[in-house]
Amino acid sequence: MSGFIDPNHKARPGREVAARLKSAFAVCLALVVLLGGGWFVYTKVSGLVISLQLAPDYEGSGTGEVVVTIESGATTTEIADALVRANVVKSSTAFLNAVRDSPDAVNLQAGTYRMKSQMSATEALKLMQDPKSLLRDFVLVQEGLRLSQQLQAISDGTKIPLKDLEAAAKDKKALKLPSYAKNAEGFLFPNTYEITDNTTAAEILGMMSAQYRTVAKDVDVEGRASSLGVTPLQLVTIASIVEREVNKADDRPRVARVIYNRLAQKMKLQMDSTVHYAINDYTTVTTTDAQRATNSPYNTYKVTGLPPGPISAPGQASLEAAASPEAGDWLYFVTVNLDTGETRFAKTIEEHEANVALFQQWCQAHPGRC
Repeated sequence: MSGFIDPNHKARPGREVAARLKSAFAVCLALVVLLGGGWFVYTKVSGLVISLQLAPDYEGSGTGEVVVTIESGATTTEIADALVRANVVKSSTAFLNAVRDSPDAVNLQAGTYRMKSQMSATEALKLMQDPKSLLRDFVLVQEGLRLSQQLQAISDGTKIPLKDLEAAAKDKKALKLPSYAKNAEGFLFPNTYEITDNTTAAEILGMMSAQYRTVAKDVDVEGRASSLGVTPLQLVTIASIVEREVNKADDRPRVARVIYNRLAQKMKLQMDSTVHYAINDYTTVTTTDAQRATNSPYNTYKVTGLPPGPISAPGQASLEAAASPEAGDWLYFVTVNLDTGETRFAKTIEEHEANVALFQQWCQAHPGRC
């Protein structure tokens, strides 16, 4: 083949078309890639913009007051829906966006909240994260109540059904009662407890058991019991009797000493409070001959020694009295004035009978009180 090239030579038409088509395809392919990537970015960005900016939302911190209850176990979406139904926020999406952007949103809890109407989703979330917005109530459980009375008091002061409380009280493991407790009797600490509309039976009884453990540790129930030669259960039982017998601070350690002294001398305790527990009758402060003849391990007129367990839930003062009884050799006591709570202590039966006569005089002067 000659190496000479004719300057006037023209390429054949087929090759020229192929070259042009190849260039056009490359350009189109580049445009497709460019436009495709742009569309992908556009769809993602526009979706984000729509979700952040176009979700219907109110502005500001709202007006008035709206009470919203969030049920236990509610999902974030269910919370958002509840707020929409109450007209607190305008849309679930707006609230969910606010939650997504808040690192503390995991702290949302069930309960009844004091909210406002027509709030921005961000402001609504902030309000729900404020503990002051969660409506709470208080229930008082007094000292000296037996377990059944405690549960009834809680049920009366809350919306918790009595049957739920009774069931929860039987679950010793869930309540985390101390190992020396036979059951919950005496170990649900009397106090004022803060609750919400969603507080369950198990939760409030758990709080009471936890409070007992805290107080028992402060009093050193186990250590003091060992020092006094009794078991922790017996110490709490003594405290429960003290709680029922007197209500003046100075008298509690003395009553505890009377109990220890009588136990040491193997005397029957002869406490009316234990008879009341045995017959489950608290209508009078005294007992009759028939009641004192009741066959029960809790009737300390019939049995020698302590009853098998607490007869009430003692408060801290009574636990401290049982753990640190006052020094003395008293064997008897009687409250001679129910209005003032004056209680007299005696070392001999003769002194005690004289004190009992004073009580009888008071009862005669106040018919129906004894």
